Amino acid sequence: MRVVVTGATGNLGTSVVEALGAVPEVDSIVGVARRKPRWSHPTLTIEQLDLGTADDAELDSAFADADAVVHLAWLFQPTRDPATTWRANVLGSLRVFEAVARCAVPALVHSSSVGAYSPGPKDHAVTEDWPTHGWPGAAYPREKAYLERALDAFEAEHPSIRVVRLRPGFVFRRETASQQRRLFLGPFVPTSLVRPGVIPVVPTTPSLRMQVVHSADAGRAFALAATRDVRGAFNIAADEVVDGATVARLLDARPVTVPSRLLRAVVAAAWTLRLVPASPGLLDAVLRLPLMDTTRARTELGWTPRHTADEALTEFLTGLRERAGEATPPLAPSVPGGRLGELATGVGRRP
Repeated sequence: MRVVVTGATGNLGTSVVEALGAVPEVDSIVGVARRKPRWSHPTLTIEQLDLGTADDAELDSAFADADAVVHLAWLFQPTRDPATTWRANVLGSLRVFEAVARCAVPALVHSSSVGAYSPGPKDHAVTEDWPTHGWPGAAYPREKAYLERALDAFEAEHPSIRVVRLRPGFVFRRETASQQRRLFLGPFVPTSLVRPGVIPVVPTTPSLRMQVVHSADAGRAFALAATRDVRGAFNIAADEVVDGATVARLLDARPVTVPSRLLRAVVAAAWTLRLVPASPGLLDAVLRLPLMDTTRARTELGWTPRHTADEALTEFLTGLRERAGEATPPLAPSVPGGRLGELATGVGRRP
């Protein structure tokens, strides 16, 4: 079986490649990435392509004879230039879908997200039929929601292609901590202090409740979706719901409840001052995300998480203070110029 994985060198991608490599039926994995990594896998071949600029012939060459395409590629930054992320994420994804159809690939597995969901409850979990219109105030949920509609049309036009949408919660593991710090927290966070007993308090607010999943567990979900005869959407998350109190407990700190408006005001001020790359609109989306019911993933996909939410978060926090990374360009422990190099990008103004 030949599986093509776009975005194969990122947080999800490296875990998907590892999971596919453990499936006996998969004898060839083609990883599509903008930049070649030093990291590799015995069954992996890297195709260096930029989905936003590659022509149809290049895409068709990469997808030819594939039994499944797992589409993970995503550009989160620059958050201050949503036109750039729209071109890369939405238009790039549409080109992937078109290439899948041209090459008659039997299966398309798309990485959607909990972020695609419309605002929902925090006191009970919703199933995959909850509306997926996202939150309009941030690029990430807008783009994920738009692609849900594009896939609706794609499925109607190509009923012979098996389409699967996985909607994971926030994906963490130790080796991705440096990348996620760059994407969400920025260059001013003193990560060496992110250890139990050092930070005295952690602010929280009642609506800051969400779900996470360990990257290895998410990788297994994508591998199952690529190799099993399933269709439709699947929610992917660890069992436990996490909140500010969870993080406080892991850091041996005291949770302090603050109004969500105050929390947003602090993030908005940091965004305006270019201290953080994550916009206040993204916080608005997180505060409104519903909790997800993962029953369908367990019963139809045959997936269960092997890591708890605490384990995923603990790995992330450990990776932050250890400045952990992996030998791929997206997951590198640091960028050229270090944190000064990050500042030079405008903290969310350009990638």
